[in-house]
Amino acid sequence: MKWSYQNLEVQKIPVEDVKVALRQLGTGPDLVFIHGFPTHGYTWRKLLPDLSQRFSCHILDLPGLGDSEWNNDSDFGSIAQARYAVQILDKLGLDKYSLIAHDSGATVARVIAIKQHKQVENLIMLNTEMPDHRPPWIPLYQRIGLLPAVPSVIRRLLRQHWFLNSPMGFRELYSDKKLLKSKEHVLPYTLPIISSEDRAIGAFKYLKGIDWKLIDNFKHLHGEINANLLMIWGEDDRTFPMELGREMMNQFTCKRKFVPIEKASLLPHEERPKEVVEAILDFILERD
Repeated sequence: MKWSYQNLEVQKIPVEDVKVALRQLGTGPDLVFIHGFPTHGYTWRKLLPDLSQRFSCHILDLPGLGDSEWNNDSDFGSIAQARYAVQILDKLGLDKYSLIAHDSGATVARVIAIKQHKQVENLIMLNTEMPDHRPPWIPLYQRIGLLPAVPSVIRRLLRQHWFLNSPMGFRELYSDKKLLKSKEHVLPYTLPIISSEDRAIGAFKYLKGIDWKLIDNFKHLHGEINANLLMIWGEDDRTFPMELGREMMNQFTCKRKFVPIEKASLLPHEERPKEVVEAILDFILERD
């Protein structure tokens, strides 16, 4: 039977007042996957068949997105998301592991790498937030996303092709704009929001939880990360321009490497999975 992400068993692990969705496969050293916005664990589907041949892969859905659960009082802040993830990893008994994280998930992963400096061996980050940089539209959505009627309006807009193809929608996710017409690449992220008012509100709560004060302070905190660092960056990204990602590398003092990915934008692991897998394996195996 053809491999399918949807066929992976989902566990919902209770932590504080949330339940974090977890999928696992593979054998070997532990590799923990943390998605960004507006994606969820599904975003790693193209990497998992190869990486699960060498690693025990643990794929998280952070509260607000994917199959995780939360309530009205749940904390969606970046530090809280990192705390949830650490508690999950403690429950799994992971004492040494590598993190691979994308976008706002890499903000969460950096907090984990600082707090769990003895446990995190490798930190692999893809196109992520940078100190003193604000991506287009995100701060606006943070301000208005939870206002009355806005989630309902966004749910209707996500049904419109013109909106999905606009800068306010999904246009900057992919360098290859044909992928915006693919149900495989767009529908898994829009359908939960379109189908459920609660899921739409959860997505905006996740988004509002992105902590810019923390991100700006990373320019001082990056030096505290001891893990080996690999940055993988889609060259065509306008949300997080690659030249700023390269500059951010200078804030780290650990062993580090920067790998640009041609013909890829914000989601290089979806557009160029072969190149991303090769970069990850080369980096980790070289360290080993």
